[in-house]
Parts: sequence; structure tokens; C-alpha cells
Amino acid sequence: MGKKLLIVESPAKAKTIGKYLGAEFEVKSSYGHIRDLEKSNDLGVDVENGYKPNYVIPPDKQKTVKELRDAARRTEEVWLATDEDREGEAISWHLCEVLGLDPLQTKRIVFHEITKPAIQQAVQNPRRVDLNLVNAQQARRVLDRLVGWELSGLLWKKIKGQLSAGRVQSVAVKLIVEREREIQRFRSEAYFRITADFLAPNAQGKMVSFKAESDERPTDAASAEAFLRKCIGATYTVRDIQVRPTRRRPAPPFTTSTLQQEASRKLGFSVSRTMSVAQSLYEQGFITYMRTDSTHLSELALQAIGDEITKQFGSHYHQLRRYKTKNASAQEAHEAIRPTYIENPTAGATRDEQRLYELIWKRTLASQMADAELEKTTVDIGISTYPEARLVAEGEVLKFDGFLKLYIESTDEDEEQTQGILPPLSVGQVLTLDNLTATERFTRPPARYTEAALVKKLEELGIGRPSTYAPTISKIMEANRGYVIKDSRPGEVRTYRVLTLKNDTIQSFTDKETVGATKNVLYPTDMGMVVCDFLDTYFQKIMDYGFTAQIEQEFDDIAEGKKEWTKTIDDFYRPFHQEVEKTLKVAGRVSGERILGKDPKTGRTVLVRMSSLGKPVVQIGTGDELAKGEKPRYANLRPGASLETVTLEEALDSFNLPRTIGEYEGKEVLVNTGRYGPYVKWGDLSVSLPKNEDLFGVTLERAVELIRGKQATDAPIGYYQNQPITKGKGRFGPFLKWADLYVAVPARIPFDTLTEKQAIELIQAKIEKEATRFIQHWPEENISIENGRWGPFIRVGKEAIKLPFVNGARMTAEQARMLTLEQVKAIIAQARQEEKDSQKK
Repeated sequence: MGKKLLIVESPAKAKTIGKYLGAEFEVKSSYGHIRDLEKSNDLGVDVENGYKPNYVIPPDKQKTVKELRDAARRTEEVWLATDEDREGEAISWHLCEVLGLDPLQTKRIVFHEITKPAIQQAVQNPRRVDLNLVNAQQARRVLDRLVGWELSGLLWKKIKGQLSAGRVQSVAVKLIVEREREIQRFRSEAYFRITADFLAPNAQGKMVSFKAESDERPTDAASAEAFLRKCIGATYTVRDIQVRPTRRRPAPPFTTSTLQQEASRKLGFSVSRTMSVAQSLYEQGFITYMRTDSTHLSELALQAIGDEITKQFGSHYHQLRRYKTKNASAQEAHEAIRPTYIENPTAGATRDEQRLYELIWKRTLASQMADAELEKTTVDIGISTYPEARLVAEGEVLKFDGFLKLYIESTDEDEEQTQGILPPLSVGQVLTLDNLTATERFTRPPARYTEAALVKKLEELGIGRPSTYAPTISKIMEANRGYVIKDSRPGEVRTYRVLTLKNDTIQSFTDKETVGATKNVLYPTDMGMVVCDFLDTYFQKIMDYGFTAQIEQEFDDIAEGKKEWTKTIDDFYRPFHQEVEKTLKVAGRVSGERILGKDPKTGRTVLVRMSSLGKPVVQIGTGDELAKGEKPRYANLRPGASLETVTLEEALDSFNLPRTIGEYEGKEVLVNTGRYGPYVKWGDLSVSLPKNEDLFGVTLERAVELIRGKQATDAPIGYYQNQPITKGKGRFGPFLKWADLYVAVPARIPFDTLTEKQAIELIQAKIEKEATRFIQHWPEENISIENGRWGPFIRVGKEAIKLPFVNGARMTAEQARMLTLEQVKAIIAQARQEEKDSQKK
């Protein structure tokens, strides 16, 4: 006794804090949450008993809890130092509940950074667990469980099993679905952009080129040509010059949202990757707390940042700024994300940590630097043969770089071309025209959301809080949900027209450009659209952006002690539950069916819909069109096609598979699609098509290219016992194949430079392992008893079945070796029956 026990969430945080506290404290980690709502076939909330949550300790946390209980008994006092947001406060409360501590008496410390002064200051000023913050977190957790449980069960009955829905996630999916439909509805309109290249002497007398542009936007080639014709033989004169100073101000220091956005734009990080790296930097003591919506900087930080700017760039680069947070509910933390020691320009052990830290360091420093000062020049150029028209040239001169010396904020929009420097010009000066060009351009649809743009939109709408952005986005992109995918897709080639006036002669030609190409943007799947429409039809309130934001505000009110959390839940849940019950009765089964027309061969109806397996399919023939006992014809929708946009012709193409595209070395080459996607088949060789490559566009030349590449990949890398060793990559990673044996290649061995010697060593190790794998084996029955990590088990095909206990203990290998085939089959039958009974319950 005598020591104090301090509990934090993570081992890394425990290690850093332990260095600052000395021998008085023993620092241990809870490894995140130690309790959660009951999950197995149970709502986990007692609705009729004041929404009392049924918290349980998950199996994987039993050992951690036991160690913490033992440690608590050995010490005279337990302190809690979990993160300062609501989730951290809830973890502290759960620790109190599990360890038998009084939350009103137990000491709780909070800090915004893991530095020695901050930790020591926190220890000198402990507080108690804030039950208002705990209740706000409980309200979120309970409400999300109630909504998710009821909506998911409804989707299972009305659309497809294994689907799920959530209060915030479903609204995030709706944003992506609405943007996709906005893009689908968009009709691009052509216009012509008219630009001129002029020549004029610079300060050294050398002729230089600069651009000017007309503010007219002709909508067709005839009007554009008419503009150019009016300029034949014209003199171009400077009519007016306007020079005005402008300033650019730096962006505030990072909040959670802006860090996620900027890391996406500048570093290409996903939202979850950003938060994982930021968490590591925080726990090592390099940055302040990373879940915050405040742009405030402490006075101590402001002083240190000012000193660093003066030291590196001079006092004229420093400008003190006190940022005010626009969000009135910014309370999850009290400071922006910044380096704990601004004098350190680099930090972090990994490349990701170093890059993210540098971004935070630069943004923090730049936020306290002087404005950039620029001089913007606008020149009005007259056309003698077309007085009512004008051309405008704009230039920009950087007079003082200020914060631009260190940092420039990125945007989600396409970067505009930086305005150049104009040569010295004067009013009345006659300019030499090099050429006048009218280029056909097209209006563009809104851009699809990236992860960063979606975070920005959620924040603008007041949906979610700093701690929820990353989990929300990760959730909607989970493969088992299948609502949203992040993808990069090739664009389409489009022709455009160009008309040029040069030496009083007009010439025209067409050129090509690729449009619509995307990189790492969010697309809704057909299932995502069907589910979104269903929820939007029957649960308009839940899917309303304003209502979702209002719920977030109510959580804030609970955190401030203004509302009672169970009443807030009750006010929401009672009418919501009635809507669920009503929908169960009135809603039919939903498949997203869309009729496209008639099959020209049979005259039967062609439609697209979601299958019972959740796959988009094309169907020919319905109801009365089919003879007795006849089934409709089905085909998978071609990759990249959507239920909402596929045409009749494209749908019918899906039935033209497999498709023969020619011969290679006397063997037929065909393309088809299977369980794992589209592929080329040549004899016994199959080659998967690269992602986003359309199998209907594959030519014989492209197929041969893929076949040769596969042959090179499959060529033996060596021989063992006179049999070839080949290598490949499958669903579960790289592997070797020798005889009938498949051997996984571990990550520690570079796959591309794998040698014959290394391959043989891996094969020998696999053979040795396989020799001790079987305790008993009945190949003709496809049944075996095998040694496993946790003891012997039965394998039937790919199915693993536990062996029963003997006298309260696991069955040993010796006991398993005594079982007969009949006994093993009886164990299998009993296990399968128990599984069926469990599913019925």
C-alpha cells in the first residue's frame, strides 16, 4: 500500500504519463472501453425501466478488468485520467462502476496535452467525474442502439438480411446519394471561352506574352466565330488600368474537422488514418488533444508561437491573433490542435506521424503570422472594330509574403491558375495581338464527396461532433453494409472545338479531353440508394438534416446539465417506435425495381432490381409472361452500371456472356464475369480484369496482353522434388503453389524478390506442419480431427466444430484419437442442431 493507481485508456499514453509522475503513481491502461451494451440477441436497453442500459464486460476485456481490480486493491487510492471528451468521461465512470469506486469522490484529472507541466498541473487540481458529460455520452449510445436495432430489424424484413441503419450513418449516406442523383440529373451545357495572347515589352525591353479574357460567353460556335470576325483588322488599346492592394489572411489552427480535411487534401490520408496518427502523436506528448472543435490557443502557447516566429523569420512576420470558435457548443476540448512544444519543427517515429506533425506545426505557426500583402492589377483592353466588347488582363504581385512563406491552405475545389505578373503597361498603349482563341468549354456537375468534403458538410449541417466524424465515415463504408464505396474511376473522352484568329485569319479544329475522371471519391451503391429511399419514405424525420442536428444540440444540453437524458430519449423513442410498428404493417418488400422496356427477341419485360442476395441484377420475363414452371432469365448488372441509370441496351448486353473475342495460339479467348468479378479465360488459364476495366470493352489484343502477363507471373520460380513452384496473389494475400499444396508467404519476405531457396524453406515448413495437423483423417468423408491453437477440433469441409468437454475439461489429442467416425458424426449433428435452435431463438 502507499502507491496511487492512475488509469488511462492506452498503453502508449500510460507510458508517456508514467515518465512524468515518478514513483508515487502506478500508471495502468484500460485499453479503451471496458464495458458496452449487451449485444448478443438483446437490445441492451430496458425501455420500460427508464431506458436503463444493460452494460456487460466483453470477453476480451475480462483479463484487463481483473488486472485493474487487483491493482486497485493493492493501492490506497485510484485516480482516473481518461481523455477529456464525453467518451473519455464515460470510460472513467465505467471504471468507477466496475472497480467499485464512488464517482463523486474518485479523483479525476484532465489535460489538453501530455507534457510534464500539464500533467503536474492536472495532479495539483483534480476534479470529480462529470456525470452530465457521462449522461450525454450514455444518451448518444442508448439512442443510437435503439434506432440501429429497430431500423436494422426492419430492413431485414423489408429489403435483405444482414443490413443495418443508424441515426447519423443513414443521414451521411443520404448526403452521398443526393449528390450522386444531382450529378445524374445534371445536363452539361456548352459555351465558348474567349482569350487573347498579347505581346508587350517588359521592364528590360524584352517582348513577353500575357493573357487577357473576354467576359462574353458565346453558347455556340457560330456566335464565337462572329466575335472573332468582328476582331479582324482591329487595333487593341489599353483603355484603363486599376491597381489596388489586397491582403490574404492565414487560416485558424486546426480543429478535428479541418485537420481531417487538410490531411486528406495535402497528404492523401483517409479520415480514420488521420485520427489514428493524431492519436499516436497525442499519446506520445507531441500534440494537444486531437478531438476538438475549438480554434482557441492558450496565452502560453501564443507567447511561445510568437517567440518562434520572431526567431525564425523576424518580428515583422508575427501578428498576434486570438481566434474565436464559431460553434457555440465547442466544449469537447478547450484548445485547437497544436504542437505541445512549438520549437520542435519535427516529431514522430513513423513517416505518417512526421508528415502529419509537420502539417500541424506549419498551420499553427502560420495562424500567428502576418497577412500576405499583394498588389492586384486589372487592365481593360479595347477593340477598335468592336467597341462594345472588351478584354481584361489581371496580374498579381506579392509585395510581402507574410504567412505564405510557410503555409498555404488547400481547398476541395479545382485550384485556379495563379495570376501572373503583367509587363509595364500604360493607358493608351497599343498592344500587339499574337492570337485570339475561342475554346469550347462545358458546365460541370457538382463534385462527388471525398471523405474530407463529407466531414466538412457534416460539420456545416451540425451533424455529429469531433469524436464521431471518423467512426461515421468508416461505418458507412464497411463492406458488410455495402452502402458506400471509395473508388477511383476513369473518365470519358470528349471532343471540343477551338477557333483561332491569327494574322487576321480564322482557323478551326477539334481536340479531345478526358472528363469525369475521379480519384478516391465516395459513390453510393445500388443497395445504399434503395435503403436510403426506403428510410426517406417512411422515416422523414430521422432522415432530416435539421432534426439530426437538433438531436446533437440536445446532447450538448444534457452535457451542460440543462436536460435530463432519459426524458430526451423518451421524447424521441416513443413516436419513433410507433413509426417502426406502422411501417412493418404498411410497407411492402423493396427491391428498387425499374422496368426498362421489352426484350426485342422474346417481347418480354426487361427490368433491373436488387436480388434477395443484395446484388443488382437484370431480369427478363415476369408473371404472366412465363409459362407454367418457367423461371425468368437473370444476369448480373455489368460493373460500373447502376439500377438508376442503366439503359435497356446496356442491360441486354449483360446476357451476352460469356463472350468469345477471338483465338490465341489455337485456343478460344473469352470474357465472362464470376463470383470474384470479370475475367478473361484462355484454355485452363483465367485472368481477372483490373478494377474498373469494362469487360465489354476488352479487345483480343488487350486479352492477349493480360494472358502473357499472367503466364509470366505463373512461370515457375524454382523446383522442389522435381515439381514446379509457382507464386500468385489471392483473396488472402500472396502464396506459393507446389503440387497440391498452397503456402502463404509471410509479410516479412519480399514477395517480388522471393528466391527458390526461400520458397523451398516455406514449403518444407508447411509440409512439416501438415504432418502434425491431423489427429484423425477420413478423406472420403471430408472429415478430420485436427490440432488447433486452442486444442483439437473437428473440420468438416471448411466448417470447424468444437469437440465436447470431458469431465469439465477440453478434450485432449489422445482422447480425440480414440473417437470413431460414428461418434464424430454424432458430435457434428448435435452441434448443427444447437446452431439451428440458437438461430430460431
